[in-house]
Amino acid sequence: MTAPTASTTGAGTPRTQRTAKRFIVSIAAIAAIGGALFGYDTGVIAGALPFMEQHFSLDSLGEGVITSALLIGAAFGSLAGGRMSDRLGRKPALLWAGAVFIGGALAVALAPTVPIMVAARFLLGLAVGSASVITPLYLSEIAPPHIRGRLVSFNALMIVSGQLLAYVINAVLAQWEAWRWMLGLAALPAVALFIGMFFLPDTPRWYISKGRDDEAAAVLRRTLPDGQVADELARIDHARALEESAQAGAWQQLRTPWIRRILLIGIGLAVVQQITGVNAVIYFAPKILESTGMGTNAAITASIAVGAVSVAATAVGMSLIDRLGRRPMLMGGLTGMAVSLVALGASFHLPRSTATSWLVLGLMVLYMAFMQATLNTGVWLLLAEMFPLKVRGLAMGAAVFMMWLVNFTVALVFPVLLDAAGASVTFWIFAVMCVLSFVFCKRYAPETKGMALEDLEHELRRAAAAGRPAS
Repeated sequence: MTAPTASTTGAGTPRTQRTAKRFIVSIAAIAAIGGALFGYDTGVIAGALPFMEQHFSLDSLGEGVITSALLIGAAFGSLAGGRMSDRLGRKPALLWAGAVFIGGALAVALAPTVPIMVAARFLLGLAVGSASVITPLYLSEIAPPHIRGRLVSFNALMIVSGQLLAYVINAVLAQWEAWRWMLGLAALPAVALFIGMFFLPDTPRWYISKGRDDEAAAVLRRTLPDGQVADELARIDHARALEESAQAGAWQQLRTPWIRRILLIGIGLAVVQQITGVNAVIYFAPKILESTGMGTNAAITASIAVGAVSVAATAVGMSLIDRLGRRPMLMGGLTGMAVSLVALGASFHLPRSTATSWLVLGLMVLYMAFMQATLNTGVWLLLAEMFPLKVRGLAMGAAVFMMWLVNFTVALVFPVLLDAAGASVTFWIFAVMCVLSFVFCKRYAPETKGMALEDLEHELRRAAAAGRPAS
């Protein structure tokens, strides 16, 4: 394929490095609003739930059902988002997610009964699940290889920033018990995402997969130096030619042994991210702190520390992941998480007191620092990088579908388990999961640092044939 020559005006105009950087930053800022909404809508329930419990007279199972309704919706939304992004494009799929975010946020804020609240949370979950697939996919495909790790990790930063924003708003509104406002304010950034996406292009890889090479070249000229555009076009087009030669659809491609192996590894990584306890802390931090004797409003306010440390740790992870690599960060983080969870479980054997409450909060914060800096950042990045172009949306959707199913199970079971078995046993179970996850990541997690997506695909194919992780 011959790359189109650069024009002197319009979208295809050669850009300076500074202008290209500004364009990439603007793309990341708008697209990652989807990540912020993901974070806000999952984090806000922590502050709203204590008041919803009183308003709707909820027991532990009821708390789990309302919390997990969003997550089962997110599971199906991730599948729908992956398929929609492959067929219609990454941009239209994000527009759809923005529209559903708006409707879902208003629905949960106005829900008069528990069944309607559960249905509204399910609807909102469709948008959360779609955004969880499409946003990192969009960013990974539009980012130049040398900054792809940082740019996709920016989505992870936006997720935890959304959670922090939710904790802060929860603390402010808790004094008025204004839990409906906590839920409904998510409509505002959803409007910003919906409007902002109208001004962004789709990704070069999606354009090329549909034979729209001129549009792909126009986007690449805005993100790469002129001398690299032709090489990048050729690399993407070569990958497309290899995939088309198989003459099979995405579902048939998943039957190919090396692709099936990569999909199973991706699903394993998605499960690892959830079975190690992160969302038990995110969704139920005030409930955990209340169990140590802390008051409701104080527990909601103290949860801000969890969100603040998550943001700081994710920023640290972003700065390190392209230097240290994905595998070392995953294994180092899981080690720190396991130690933190063992200590957290032991702390619940201390007498209930203010000092115990602060110790529990400190250990939760330490655990979240390890989690957000390493595992959360690394897993989302690997899922956005490791699948071949033709099945990328479908395979990532399948992996994230499993992620949300496990998330759903944890959210549904955690409050019941906390009441039945106690906090110590519950957190020690999560510590065991960290150890098992370490073994899995050491054996199977690929290393993708610094590789173009198409070169990475070739390496993963070779590694799968040899039965070893890509490195």
